[in-house]
Amino acid sequence: MENNIELVLATPDLKQIIEEYGNQFDHPTHIPGASGLNTFPTIDDWFEKLRLYQDEATLPSEEFVPTYQYLWLDTQSQKVIGMLSIRLKLNAHLLDYGGHIGYSIAPSEREKGHATQMLKAALKQAKAFSINNVLITCLDDNLGSAKVIENNQGILEDKRFYEAEQKWMRRYWIANN
Repeated sequence: MENNIELVLATPDLKQIIEEYGNQFDHPTHIPGASGLNTFPTIDDWFEKLRLYQDEATLPSEEFVPTYQYLWLDTQSQKVIGMLSIRLKLNAHLLDYGGHIGYSIAPSEREKGHATQMLKAALKQAKAFSINNVLITCLDDNLGSAKVIENNQGILEDKRFYEAEQKWMRRYWIANN
């Protein structure tokens, strides 16, 4: 893995490369770990959402939790390789299906070890937020993601049926000490 790849907070000065990242997906309305990137009219609207979600006092409703949005960024080429969100708390839905961390890797960058390294870096960031037991989920048929989680010491607790996808969801815990 290259030394010039790091986890950085998503900021408006990176909006062009963030948009380029979002345009790489076949189903762009649901990019895991991207905080609904392609569901907003403009990227500026997306950044406004990110700003609101970083502070519990400005969350749009009680059903949401404080969240920070990160990029797995090649700082040399200024290319977004992956995106990752860290949720500081769990609500009922996140406890069953979403977890503390959601992530995605650009289709062209998959199977190169990026997701494992990105999650490793995210666990350090979660530790800085005092998240000592991290829940991470993935669809049961997403064997690549399951491997990434297991490579980061994820322990499978159970599988729960996710009605929205009509699939089973694996739930892993990582002791983040």
